[in-house]
Amino acid sequence: MKLKINDLIPYQQQLDERIFILHQTDRPTTMQSRLLALLVEVGEFANETRCFKFWSVRGPSEKAVLAEEFGDGLHFFLSLGIDLNDDGADVEAITVDGSGTDRFLALYDAITVFGRNANLDTYREAFGLFFGLANSFGLSDEDIRMYYLKKNEKNHARQDQNY
Repeated sequence: MKLKINDLIPYQQQLDERIFILHQTDRPTTMQSRLLALLVEVGEFANETRCFKFWSVRGPSEKAVLAEEFGDGLHFFLSLGIDLNDDGADVEAITVDGSGTDRFLALYDAITVFGRNANLDTYREAFGLFFGLANSFGLSDEDIRMYYLKKNEKNHARQDQNY
């Protein structure tokens, strides 16, 4: 399955530029921080899926919570893709066989590889695994887009309030 996200890139670019200006920084200076933020956001998404919590009988959080956490990660993926001039056209979802834990660990590995060798191939691999996760937890393309745009508005509002 492919997801077309190229129309989201301008939203991310605008938010990034606003943040860089407000906080007197730039893309190269913040790349490692944005990479770490991506890992943290993926962890928050994993936490809401509860897929690794073998000690608990509770299921995943509701779809809206999952979509919001996924949207947080999407912000950082898009931001890092802008660094590489990725056009966002037709990101291919990659599905990993196995458990949710297996899928998250594959994504963490791919993000780590991308962090060490930032190019379009390693970026697209990690991004594809990220979208594969969304699909495996029941998030549709429309959910992804809607929650990204909602969170983007919220992130602008946070900047207005000196977040």
